[in-house]
Amino acid sequence: MDFSTIAERGLVLLGCGKMGSAMLAGWLQRGLPAASVWVIDPQPSDWVMAQGVRVNAPLPERPAIVLVAVKPQMMGAALPALAAMGGGGTLFVSVAAGTPIAAFEAVLGKGTPIVRAMPNTPAAIGRGITALIGNETAGPDDLDLAEALLSAVGQVVRIEDEAQMDAVTGVSGSGPAYVFHLIETLAAAGAAQGLPADLAMRLAKATVAGAGALAEAAEADPAQLRVNVTSPNGTTQAALEVLMDEANGFPALLDRAVAAATARSRELSRG
Repeated sequence: MDFSTIAERGLVLLGCGKMGSAMLAGWLQRGLPAASVWVIDPQPSDWVMAQGVRVNAPLPERPAIVLVAVKPQMMGAALPALAAMGGGGTLFVSVAAGTPIAAFEAVLGKGTPIVRAMPNTPAAIGRGITALIGNETAGPDDLDLAEALLSAVGQVVRIEDEAQMDAVTGVSGSGPAYVFHLIETLAAAGAAQGLPADLAMRLAKATVAGAGALAEAAEADPAQLRVNVTSPNGTTQAALEVLMDEANGFPALLDRAVAAATARSRELSRG
């Protein structure tokens, strides 16, 4: 990644909680000079303070990038302080859930290049996936720069319409919680069948993690992988007849879950 522009003009990270810290760690590991990063956070962690970045220090006048990683409810208080950097010249990248591009344009001006992104929590270990989209002012170079920064914590995809961000939130933004709950319930089901609880949890964690890694690495799609491990009239088929039930199994349940998350994301975006 070429950090020369950022190193010359600086990067402002507004908010450095779990997601901000994960991104910062990825950038520093990839060679971004710590002295070129300004962190604004009311309660910076000991880890942030030890990285050599500038914390709550006077900001550069025209940084290359401002990356907004505050919680949505803090946006109203945090963003106006950076309004003077709007109007062009500085790229704004937001990873704040539920805050549409129009909300940034209202504060910064429509002439400001803005990229909205939705990462997810596996970013903490460099295994996240982030969807992004830019406003009309954000050009190809701006999108490439945003993608390069966000790729420090995992894969990056681009969407064609900001309205799709609500569904992205429902699938990948909130999705890790669905998988964590699957692990919880799979382990509980194993314990109910007589396994020690700690063993059931270890089996559940490793099974879900391994299956996910195999799904990413294999050339076959998940449907074919499922077929590959399902022997006729065997144990897996017995379980899948329950899980694939159209009315009560995964299809209906996950459809309702993702729809609920998507609808809530739309509500948050409307304020």
